[in-house]
Amino acid sequence: MLGMCRGRRKFLAASLALLFIPALTWLYLSVGSFQVKPLPLSPLEAQSSTPVGGAGERQALELRVRAVEEENRALRRELSRPPRSPSARLPSGGHRGNQNRTHSEEGTGDNEGQKAAAVGNSSDCVHQPAVDKCETIHVAIVCAGYNASRDVVTLVKSVLFHRRNPLHFHFITDSIAQQILSSLFHTWMVPAVRVDFYDADELKSEVSWIPNKHYSGIYGLMKLVLTKTLPSDLQRVIVLDTDITFATDIAELWAVFHKFKGQQVLGLVENQSDWYLGNLWKNHRPWPALGRGFNTGVILLLLDRLRKLRWEQMWRLTAERELMSMLSTSLADQDIFNAVIKQNPFLVHQLPCFWNVQLSDHTRSEKCYKDVSDLKVIHWNSPKKLRVKNKHVEFFRNLYLTFLEYDGNLLRRELFGCPSEADHNSENLQKTLSELDEDDPCYEFRRERFTVHRTHLYFLHYEYEPSSDSTDVTLVAQLSMDRLQMLEAICKHWEGPISLALYLSDAEAQQFLRYAQGSEVLMSRGNVGYHIVYKEGQFYPVNLLRNVAMRQVNTPYMFLSDIDFLPMYGLYEYLRYHVWTKGHAPTNFAKWRTATTPYRVQWEADFEPYVMVRRDSPEYDRRFVGFGWNKVAHIMELDAQEYEFVVLPNAYMIHMPHAPSFDITKFRSNKQYRVCLKTLKEEFQQNMSRRYGFAALKYMTAENNS
Repeated sequence: MLGMCRGRRKFLAASLALLFIPALTWLYLSVGSFQVKPLPLSPLEAQSSTPVGGAGERQALELRVRAVEEENRALRRELSRPPRSPSARLPSGGHRGNQNRTHSEEGTGDNEGQKAAAVGNSSDCVHQPAVDKCETIHVAIVCAGYNASRDVVTLVKSVLFHRRNPLHFHFITDSIAQQILSSLFHTWMVPAVRVDFYDADELKSEVSWIPNKHYSGIYGLMKLVLTKTLPSDLQRVIVLDTDITFATDIAELWAVFHKFKGQQVLGLVENQSDWYLGNLWKNHRPWPALGRGFNTGVILLLLDRLRKLRWEQMWRLTAERELMSMLSTSLADQDIFNAVIKQNPFLVHQLPCFWNVQLSDHTRSEKCYKDVSDLKVIHWNSPKKLRVKNKHVEFFRNLYLTFLEYDGNLLRRELFGCPSEADHNSENLQKTLSELDEDDPCYEFRRERFTVHRTHLYFLHYEYEPSSDSTDVTLVAQLSMDRLQMLEAICKHWEGPISLALYLSDAEAQQFLRYAQGSEVLMSRGNVGYHIVYKEGQFYPVNLLRNVAMRQVNTPYMFLSDIDFLPMYGLYEYLRYHVWTKGHAPTNFAKWRTATTPYRVQWEADFEPYVMVRRDSPEYDRRFVGFGWNKVAHIMELDAQEYEFVVLPNAYMIHMPHAPSFDITKFRSNKQYRVCLKTLKEEFQQNMSRRYGFAALKYMTAENNS
């Protein structure tokens, strides 16, 4: 095995070929009513008299895609029309037909809930003024940790899919979620979407005095302090839990602000369980609430009015008073919101039930979706999430899976006619791409170098602190779906930290998640960082993947490997405690077999060892994609920067056999592929000559003689 250095330590191994498999993403979104246009999602009709879904397997949904997309387009055309004059009021509980859908509300279908609602609220169906085409909709979300950062992406996808307005997301996050989501949105590059982050750690002191039994922990209380956290000039905001799925344009919900009257400052849906009635079990004693209470998974906040009403003082005094007898909250912020509303019912504007269909084990949500013609927001407000007990759960699960596996790249669509803030990254990218010659036979190769791939760092929980002796090392590798089976073997052979970049589609990312969660070996390891780089384009971006994995290394050293090379048992400890001089190079295997001490080797043409280097070593050159020269160029760069190559005598890796990758097949069968690779090699060598001068001549000479 090989180490290398320039007053630094480094290390060796061998080569990899990877295959990426095209994935088909299914779309099966309902636009019409359940009764008129059922979707073939699950055999629910046989289970219930409520016609919530049709029969058929998911494969049959492919036949529905075009029809559903046409319905979506028709809906958008309808919503884009100028607002009509307000129509006549319907009787309480009446409903509009889908042909006249605008930003209006429908009846809740729950007379009992209406009786318990706050004074002055009417659920009559009145035509609402349309939201201005270019009006920005503000959305606030509290998100902390690895799992919530993964879950919130599905919510964001569902919002982006239906939206027709600019969006401004306000994320209240811990450091983990901010790192993940800032990288995700930066690489997602969705037009007319702005994202701001607020440090949740700075807010902990505001709510840490409140004992909370809810699984959300201290972060479940932070919606209480949004009036203080969000910008003082922000007047209104929609607040969402991370386990929400939208089935309609969020502008419809934003338009409900126009219905607020008097001192109404909170828009909420009635709680759809018996929790606040106190009859779920013997001695059940919930916090005080108005009737069934309200669920805070979806909230409309009039921030300017709340500040004038001294909301901070209001909720604090209420919480202090109730905690004297209740001792702790059971449902986090929801308990305190309801206690405040109990004392001040004029604050709340009751939203129709379809704005928060709550799927908990004790839900009464069926009373809602039986009586309304359309569902707008699904809320998985149970710790069991998709495993919740509900006889129609398969329908709702399929709706959720639509966005879970939906190709997020398709959501990068422009909002034409709306001016947007200048995005310098996007502008620079477009300028760079416009300078490429589209008639160049190697255009696609050159373009790939500048493609921005959506990236989700730390897709699974990660927990590792490097050792304090400054010798720790992280194994770095990249893979696609066809190499997934090699993960367990590598984890068994390498007990140290690992940083992996996985090239997957959205659907494959969910397959990987299920695979990892079902593996005892992978779930027993908290020191493996899985970073998803989403598929885009026709090439396997091997060096981009390596760079993504390298950037997440937090140890002093990294061992640059490939997924089809199996480290020998004990290699991690050997690399940590072996003392080298500087080093890495072309391995003399005859000498290695009998060597007892490290020895130096010199760079040679086409040399591509696997190396151990310091964390601050150069990244891989992104111009090389697919098969050919992706590692060779990196080793050449290290040599040019005067890294020395040192072979370690008692370290080795084993190459695990595998089928040829798709990129190797293209290289062998496609002459233009080989021509372009040769062109890129020559351009790389010319760049080396310009950067390193006379010292780089040996690379061109060696190439000509090889």
